[in-house]
Amino acid sequence: MLIDAILLGLVNGIVQAFVGEAAAFVLGLVLGFLYYGYFEGGPAGQTVGKKALDIRVVRSIDGGALGWGTSLLRHLCSYLSALPCGLGYVWMLWDQEKQTWHDKLSATVVVPAAAWPPPADSFGKAPQA
Repeated sequence: MLIDAILLGLVNGIVQAFVGEAAAFVLGLVLGFLYYGYFEGGPAGQTVGKKALDIRVVRSIDGGALGWGTSLLRHLCSYLSALPCGLGYVWMLWDQEKQTWHDKLSATVVVPAAAWPPPADSFGKAPQA
């Protein structure tokens, strides 16, 4: 998450220099949804940060790719995880399935990419219909 936050923060900082703080805030939210929707919703289930850490997000039911809808739901729910002082993020430390609140709410799980490899050459590709 830190790597992705740094990337998105840099882009948002550049945008803010051109359009102002209020517009940059709204554009930052939109950019976040597009970023996570595209990368986590793709077949690889990996953002740039997850790829660097060799982890990916899959559906907890069948281990499949998230797709746009589930990815956007997961990103929306990540805001709920952050609300009570980030408790939803650290929840995975004692959860039996090692899921955060946003994983539970969107029926997803983060897994090692070595154990659940993404399809070959799928990083960054949009989900297939």
